[in-house]
Amino acid sequence: MFTRKLHRPAALAAAVVTATALALTACGGPSSSSSDAGPANGKVTLWMYPVIKDETASKKFWQDTEAAFEKANPGIDLTIELQTFDKRDAQISAALAAGSGPDVVLITPDQAATYRNVRGLLPVDDAVSKDKNSFYPNTLDAAAFDEQLFGVPLFQNINTTAYNTKIFKDAGLELPKTWDDLRAAAPVLAKQGVAVMDYAGSPEQTLNLSFYPLLWQAGGKVFSDDAKDIAFDSAEGESALQLLVDLKKAGGLPIDAATDGPKVEGAPIATGKAAMRATTSLPELKQMRAALGAENVALGEPLTGKDQATYGNPGLLALTSINKKENRQAAYTVMDYLSSAASQKALNAAAGNLPTREDAAVLGDDADSKAMAAALKAANPGESSPVARQVMGALAPNIQAALRGDLTPKEALAKAATEARGILQRAAR
Repeated sequence: MFTRKLHRPAALAAAVVTATALALTACGGPSSSSSDAGPANGKVTLWMYPVIKDETASKKFWQDTEAAFEKANPGIDLTIELQTFDKRDAQISAALAAGSGPDVVLITPDQAATYRNVRGLLPVDDAVSKDKNSFYPNTLDAAAFDEQLFGVPLFQNINTTAYNTKIFKDAGLELPKTWDDLRAAAPVLAKQGVAVMDYAGSPEQTLNLSFYPLLWQAGGKVFSDDAKDIAFDSAEGESALQLLVDLKKAGGLPIDAATDGPKVEGAPIATGKAAMRATTSLPELKQMRAALGAENVALGEPLTGKDQATYGNPGLLALTSINKKENRQAAYTVMDYLSSAASQKALNAAAGNLPTREDAAVLGDDADSKAMAAALKAANPGESSPVARQVMGALAPNIQAALRGDLTPKEALAKAATEARGILQRAAR
């Protein structure tokens, strides 16, 4: 019924997949789980989120996947329920608290840390035991806590820089690759009424795709190495926020950068009012090319400040505490099937993501694939702290305040850090 830095960059570079690299194929996978318990039976509910941006295509893909799975596993009744990203954390938390929700849910590594911390997730090592060596180690590391796995890596999201090349060419500018390049280009383009860089400062945009990449490029961190303290209120953090403030003052960010949302459609980058976006996924790249013309958009490497860095992490299929022991084998089978090489190839073709398994990789020689290969080497999976999302909630409005000019970068980060340290202290009790 359908209702951390990467460990093996050379191998990962070969994993680049673009949305056009594969034709959409029927999902395939093993008909039994990875353990020796025999055929599984039962009902499994999966909450899936908009991995495939096109709503119609997403609905058809998961309908077909559900049907193919049940044909291969006649003893299991799989229900894939499509959800929205809006209020996802609250929705999942409420389901776990009520004990009525999905057996399996798609989450991020920081969410895995959060829900595991409140005993909302169960380990899934048995779901990947047979194929564990096929997964890229970094994707498993992102879901590992205390030597147990709390998520099966389904796909990788990697983001990098996308340019409106026509704007830079018409202005006689090289494509910015460093912070210094950004600062130099900003006043030149501002005279033409164009912001050098699009930026989504709205709290609905995760800081993993807005401020954090700049923090990492400055050489900074969100948390201390032992994760017991906040580290963004540092010289590196101030440098990253000062860059945004300086660009805003120079006309280098859109006028509404403090409140703009993450959507490409209608955004300054899609209307020619911004010249580049520093964190762009392959599906977003496709939207930019549709709006601006394919010949006017190019993908490049992540920006470099002190370091080169971007955000990229795996989407994880997690087993919730709602799942019952008698239904465990069926849930393992679902996760095994969906994360198989054949299923990943089909999903990546439809969604424009990257694989988490070596045997699902396709090497691309095109410019986009080469740019994504470089991005893989500089990808940071974000923070896997159980309070990572709460800390974002403390930091985001203070970044907005700095962009509005209400606080200096130092004041904004200090205020956010005080609130974030309170979050850490309460969590430690």
